[in-house]
Amino acid sequence: MSKFKMGEFVAQPGTEILAQGASSSQLYTALDGMGLRFKMLEDGSRQVVGFILPGDFIGLQSGVMGTMRHSVEATTIMTMCVFNRSELWNLFSQQPQRAFDLTHIAATEEHLLGEMLAAVGQMDGMAKIAWVLNRFYTRLSALGLNQNDQVPLPYKQQDIADAMGLSLVHTNKTLAKLRSQGIATWAEDTLTVHQPKELADLGFSNNIMTQARPLI
Repeated sequence: MSKFKMGEFVAQPGTEILAQGASSSQLYTALDGMGLRFKMLEDGSRQVVGFILPGDFIGLQSGVMGTMRHSVEATTIMTMCVFNRSELWNLFSQQPQRAFDLTHIAATEEHLLGEMLAAVGQMDGMAKIAWVLNRFYTRLSALGLNQNDQVPLPYKQQDIADAMGLSLVHTNKTLAKLRSQGIATWAEDTLTVHQPKELADLGFSNNIMTQARPLI
């Protein structure tokens, strides 16, 4: 593992860590901070395909498929653990437990993407916003970042809109409804969930189970 790890670096907000269509000689674990995974379409529009939280592994797609099919960008200051992509095969051949951890991470990301696709395709605007806010709340709480029913959420409303297939206006109005109903408030990069059960009910996500993830 010491040979696999190359070091650490700090990415400033807005830094492109991995570029769509490009290859990278490095893989990363987000030790601290948050980021975005997004795909740019030919017409210039953007689809957010995931949010990077502390502990997430980044770049496996490039490591296995040769190039990235989406971009990764830092939203906040991010501390990254850097790994040597060329040692990936040796990791699988010499460290089977770590290799299984990587497979676990890939399977979890596939599951989350499937949940997100179901939300985008089958839920109305209120349910979509409630679902994604509840997802953030449960995941960040599992990471120990919940203080007095508040978790950090340093994204823009446009990021949520681009992830859930909504307009910025619709997203803003829906967040205002959740705030006026006393269910959840998102302000100043902080999400406060006043009524966790009600938020989960609105997002059809009462049965979400947060499993411990391997840390590479």
